[in-house]
This record gives sequence, structure tokens and C-alpha cells, in this order.
Amino acid sequence: MSAPASPEKPARVASVDALRGFSVFWLLGGEGAALALGDVSKQGGPFIQGAGNFLATQFTHAEWEGFRFWDLIFPLLIFVTGIAIVFSLPKVVEREGIAAAYVRIFRRAALLIALGIIYYGGLSKLWPDIRLMGVLQRIGLAYLFAALLFLHLDWRGLIGACVAILVGYWALMTFVPVPGIGAGHYEANLNLANWIDANYLPGKQFDGNRDPEGLLSTIPAVATCLIGVLAGLLLRSGLTPQRKALIMIAGGALMTLAGYLWGLQFPVIKSLWTSSFVLVSGGYSLMLLGLFYVLMDMWKRQMWATVFIWIGANALALYFINGIAGFEPFAKRLVGGNIAGFLADTIGTGAGRFVTHILALTIATALAAYLYRRRVFIRV
Repeated sequence: MSAPASPEKPARVASVDALRGFSVFWLLGGEGAALALGDVSKQGGPFIQGAGNFLATQFTHAEWEGFRFWDLIFPLLIFVTGIAIVFSLPKVVEREGIAAAYVRIFRRAALLIALGIIYYGGLSKLWPDIRLMGVLQRIGLAYLFAALLFLHLDWRGLIGACVAILVGYWALMTFVPVPGIGAGHYEANLNLANWIDANYLPGKQFDGNRDPEGLLSTIPAVATCLIGVLAGLLLRSGLTPQRKALIMIAGGALMTLAGYLWGLQFPVIKSLWTSSFVLVSGGYSLMLLGLFYVLMDMWKRQMWATVFIWIGANALALYFINGIAGFEPFAKRLVGGNIAGFLADTIGTGAGRFVTHILALTIATALAAYLYRRRVFIRV
């Protein structure tokens, strides 16, 4: 199995914890606050309006083809999951053996899939209105296959597996003809991934007859997780911190450029998780990790990321709580109604929603801080 270059137990990498929290921070209310702030900006001058429009655009998904900041959050979560594999599985193998590692992998993947089904309503609806695929399910499946590959391949083999997945997915999407449509189409409902979901994915699908977390498009998500695994191996290698940071930032930039170039033929589409999308999102994730690593692990500037570290310590638990109960509905009980209406009338459209989302984010952060300070870490 892949092992760290040094047999010594490595110090905890603060940048990884913070990056996990950074990705979930936006899901707990940061995105809603940014969109509301974009509405508030419409009351300002041309410059303020332009800045607000840009902000609002970046916090919405590209309609189909393209890449925005909001398209980065989900693959960033899968990327960090890959990093965590490198820091957790070797300990299990060392203490309990490889069989225990297999049990841990399958148990964690099954639990993530089950939680994902519950997240989207569980069995509260009648079949076929139950959604089987989703965010947590994709994380679970990507983790499952990436972790199994990590146990049996060195870094060269992992790179080879990642390349094979991306090229293989491109070949399937490009050369396998869709019945009644033909080959080489990437438009909505005209491509192989959407056709497979429409015909073979049971249960409810997110977009009617297709799902952004569908069957075929989950395969390249494994490559996203493998990029995270490779980043984890780099962090645990014997290279100097300066070399690590340089490889992450420069390598991420080259990966992003390669993704955009590939996108000229195989478009960057999140809903299909195209191979070009994997490279673009993986490149940005790697550069972001490099930036966090320089600030937090090299320069020891960690205070600014305290909130991210709190959230990152229980990221999936907070995400699940937010999806089941919701921090925003609770915040509305405190500042909704007349208060939100007064803010909207006094400051401008969106002001009430902005305050509501900020309060929701504050409540989520307070819960994260409470759990962190009492060393309560809810693991999946």
C-alpha cells in the first residue's frame, strides 16, 4: 500500500482541516448571504451594482457549460476526502491490518450513502419518489473506490488510474452513440450520461429525467478523489515545505489550464462531471490547498481560519444537520417576519435575507465551536 515517506507520525496539517471547513462554510449560509448581498447591491451605483452582480453570478452554478466559484465547492469536498484517506487508512492498516481497513472503507461508504438517502427525504415518500443518488452518496462512492486503489497502488499507479478514468470517461461520452441521437453530444438530455440515468437510474432524479449525481458521471468523481489522495501523499512526503507549496500551486495552475484547453473539445460541465471539469476543479482545489498550506503550515498564520477549523472538525455532521433541520429556518424564527421586512424596506431588497443567512451561519459556527472546544468530533 502507499505509505508516507517518513515512518514518523506526521504533525496534523492545519490547512487540510481549514480547507474542509472552508468548503462547508458556504453550504451553511455563506452562499445565501452572498446572493442576498448581491440583491442589496442593486440599490447602489453602477460600480456597486456591477460588484454585486459578479458576486451573485459566482454563487450560482453555471447553467450548463462553464465554471464558477459555486461549481468548486462540491469537488473541493471530494478532493479533501481524498486527502483524508492518506492520513487515516495507514493508521488502520498499521494497528489492525488490511482486513480492518477494508471493513472501515466499506462501512464508511455504506454509511455515507445511507445518510445521503436520508438527507434527501429517506423513506418519507412513496417509491419511485425516493432519490437514491446525491451529494453524500457521490462522496461515499468516490471514497470507496479511491480508498481501495490507495491500498494497492503507489503514487505512479494512482496517477495512471486517474488518467485512465478521465480518458476512459471522455471516450465513452465522445464515441459511444446515444440511441436515437448519436455520439459526441454533450448538451442536456442528449448525452450518454443523461441517457443512462433516464433509462437505468431508479427512483427520483434531481432534474426530472437526469441527475447531476447520476450513475456514469460518478466515475470521474473518483478521479477527483484520487487527485486529493495524491495531494495527501505530497503533504506526507519528505519534501521541504517550500517544494510542497510550489508543486501544489504550480501543479494546480497547470492542471487548471489543461482542463480549460481540454474543455475546447470536451466542455467543462459540472452536471456531467466531465474530465475537463475534473481538471479545472482539481487544479483550483490544489492551488487553494497550496495557499492555505503556505499561510497556515509554513507561516503559522492560523488565527484568520479559526472558524474554518471549527467547522472542518465536524464538517459532514454540520452539513447533515443543516440539510435535515436547517440553520436558516431557526434563524428566521429570530429575525424573520417584520424584522426582515423592515430591513428590506429600509436598506433594500435582500437585506432581510442577508441578516437571516448571517445569523444562520453564526448559529452553525457557534455549534461548531462548542463541539470543537469540548473535543467532540462526529466521524462518519
